[in-house]
Amino acid sequence: MKELSRPRRLVPGARVAVVAPSGPVPEERLQTGLDILRGWDLEPVVGPHVLDRHGEFGYLAGTDADRAADFQAAWCDPTVDAVLCARGGYGVQRMVDLLDWDAMRAAGPKVFLGFSDITALHEAFATRMGIVTLHGPMAAGIDFIKNARAQEHLRATLFEPESVRTITSGGRALVPGRARGVLLGGCLCLLAADLGTPHARPSASGGLLCLEDVGEETYRLDRYLTQLLRAGWLDGVAGVLLGSWDGCVPSYDEVRSVVLDRLGGLGVPIVEEFGFGHCAGALTIPFGMRGELDAAAGTLRLDEPALM
Repeated sequence: MKELSRPRRLVPGARVAVVAPSGPVPEERLQTGLDILRGWDLEPVVGPHVLDRHGEFGYLAGTDADRAADFQAAWCDPTVDAVLCARGGYGVQRMVDLLDWDAMRAAGPKVFLGFSDITALHEAFATRMGIVTLHGPMAAGIDFIKNARAQEHLRATLFEPESVRTITSGGRALVPGRARGVLLGGCLCLLAADLGTPHARPSASGGLLCLEDVGEETYRLDRYLTQLLRAGWLDGVAGVLLGSWDGCVPSYDEVRSVVLDRLGGLGVPIVEEFGFGHCAGALTIPFGMRGELDAAAGTLRLDEPALM
């Protein structure tokens, strides 16, 4: 798996577009997030449909066409330096095929940030654009607006990426060892759902695979992992980093057991509680960067800063 191209870091005064490609966005949380971005000396610009709600399906932030139009307009605007998702939820898979990837590619690389349902866009950016993307807290997310650790790690990644080349999680090794590879992954259920689509990569071979999820029962996590295994998508993966499993029932111990049952046979290092995803103080992980995982130490060292 090849390392992807790095966008440029942000500088004071940069314009950042905030879009809602998935679920509806609470206005008060959005305004709080915008205030934080302004406090970083950024100039946030909000997509025209960010506060929309679909007339029939209330779990969507407006129509598929409007969400896609906001996203593409933001990406193709030459004055915009970064595109930040307001929140996840559900909806990216409905709008991702409406994007003009040729036009977006011509607009050049820029910073892209999101997680959860945004996993489908991370995969599409990797396969269609070949650029590094940031898996991290979103502009109207509770973690971003309330947690200083999440804010600071994201701010450092955006402005001073050389200061966070080593990500120390405090995580514990389920399978010890060291592994080198290119970071990829995201929300487990979205990775399984992405199989067979035009944006899915053929496999995670050579990758350091980051996995997390929220609100799932253990048998469903088993199903997603088994689907990835049966599809051959995990063949050749170099290592696995496990993030948060917030709200997954009946217990985290059972989640750990099913992960070991399904992935332990891969014979690669696996580290748990690495501190990304749906958790307080979530770390920002740059997908598409090459690095080294030390499972025993709970550290990830990037070969280069995430942004140029």
